[in-house]
Amino acid sequence: MIRIGQLKIRTGHTKEELEKKIEHTLGVTKGDIQSIQIRKRSIDARKKPDIYYVYTIDVELVKVKKEKMILTRRRNKNLSEAREALYQFPNSGSILMEHRPVIVGSGPAGLFCALMLARHGYRPLLIERGAPVEERKKAVETFWETGVLDTRTNVQFGEGGAGTFSDGKLNTLVKDPDGRNREVLKIFVEHGAPENILYENKPHIGTDVLIDVVRRIRETIESLGGECRFYTKLTGIRTRDDILREIQIEEQGKEYWIPADTVVLAPGHSARDTFRMLDESGVFLEPKSFAVGVRVEHLQERINLSQYGTKKHPDLPAAAYKLTAKAGNGRGVYTFCMCPGGYVVNASSEKGRLCVNGMSYHGRAGKNANSAVIVTVNQEDYASFGKGPLAGVAFQRYLEERAYKAGLGEIPVQCFGDFKEGRISESFGEVIPQMKGAYRFGNVRGIFPEEIALSIQEGIEAFEKKIHGFSRDDTVLSGVEARTSSPVRITRDETMESVRIRGLYPCGEGAGYAGGITSAAMDGIRTAEAIAKKYQPF
Repeated sequence: MIRIGQLKIRTGHTKEELEKKIEHTLGVTKGDIQSIQIRKRSIDARKKPDIYYVYTIDVELVKVKKEKMILTRRRNKNLSEAREALYQFPNSGSILMEHRPVIVGSGPAGLFCALMLARHGYRPLLIERGAPVEERKKAVETFWETGVLDTRTNVQFGEGGAGTFSDGKLNTLVKDPDGRNREVLKIFVEHGAPENILYENKPHIGTDVLIDVVRRIRETIESLGGECRFYTKLTGIRTRDDILREIQIEEQGKEYWIPADTVVLAPGHSARDTFRMLDESGVFLEPKSFAVGVRVEHLQERINLSQYGTKKHPDLPAAAYKLTAKAGNGRGVYTFCMCPGGYVVNASSEKGRLCVNGMSYHGRAGKNANSAVIVTVNQEDYASFGKGPLAGVAFQRYLEERAYKAGLGEIPVQCFGDFKEGRISESFGEVIPQMKGAYRFGNVRGIFPEEIALSIQEGIEAFEKKIHGFSRDDTVLSGVEARTSSPVRITRDETMESVRIRGLYPCGEGAGYAGGITSAAMDGIRTAEAIAKKYQPF
């Protein structure tokens, strides 16, 4: 099979035009081609408004000899032999497993870990403190409509994890020599995600589609002998000789202990009570840098104009961006979780505290673009909030309490011109907030220590050099974005087990080992592999 790289063709092309381009590149006819598979597609907008797709395409010819001849005589440096890292789950180990493995948390890490173990005969028990995704969707929508928070299941807790109510972005910077990334994408497609996520440079699913995909993955786990329990929370662990022996579960208001020798900890970045329980139980946790900031909203057509050279491109989706800058104090400021045509959402999980996130539906058809603008914080920034690994959690809570007060329980919003002056806005300009959950004017700047607020301001002003209009006075800011990643790391060793307790497998974003849906799912697969290498199927 021949791989064609850097094949450039204008957007809006037909299938026939792409095929002709392939034939011309290889010097073959249509009858010579057995199959064509798109491996990657990205957008080249450097000469906007003339915009091109750039493809990587695998082509299989009818005659293998002709493929070899083309590759041998090739003068085009963008032609090569197609090679793919095919994912392989490891052979099972030899140790007998007394009890079936327990996975704590059904975000991407826990869900994919459970799926891989179920596929290979380990009959996992998956426990989730929140609701199944169908019930969770109703609870979240009720919260957005009424402001009444269900602390058991919300944007942070429940089947699918925090990423379910986000843009559903699937791009990752994690290197993938073993094919786990593509395996994750293939599993999503098998369960209802659109096939183009297999080749788009920046794939996304969208909340509306992801909800059904998550449900179908759960159904597959159960069909393979796994079990999923909801409203079921890990509340304690017991060890003997630094080996896990039992876990305590709270289910339907009742607590009880069950024997367990293999437990995957995939709690998500907001399981603050779980972090405290683990710390008190002797599990080794370390503080970790994370980032905090605001959500910014602009008209999507302004972002399109900057990125594509037109307010609405007939052949391209709503435009995205990724920006970085350095503030005068040396802090890095960057955009995160950009949601084209999306919504800012109230993503709170604790009463009296408020945080926001971004969300898009699959069509990304909303009038506004939103993104987090965030600043990295470390142990020096939150040293005054306590000692030990949970000081970062205390700092997050402090910011979220200030956000709750700034908006009187609703999302506080402020126009950038007023943010710079530290005054509460009185009216909007051209940007009207597009939000899930009630909002009101408040002093967003006042949520933060001044050094962080100034860094956010300088970052937004610097981004103006890259996207015209980014720092307009009527740009809408909301806060607080405090849950960008886990503030702790549940430390593990090369076997993927806790450095202090054998049988405990920290995993995913909440454990400090991932940063998004795809990387968390990949880490879940790696954890399943580690368990399988050690144990026989249950």
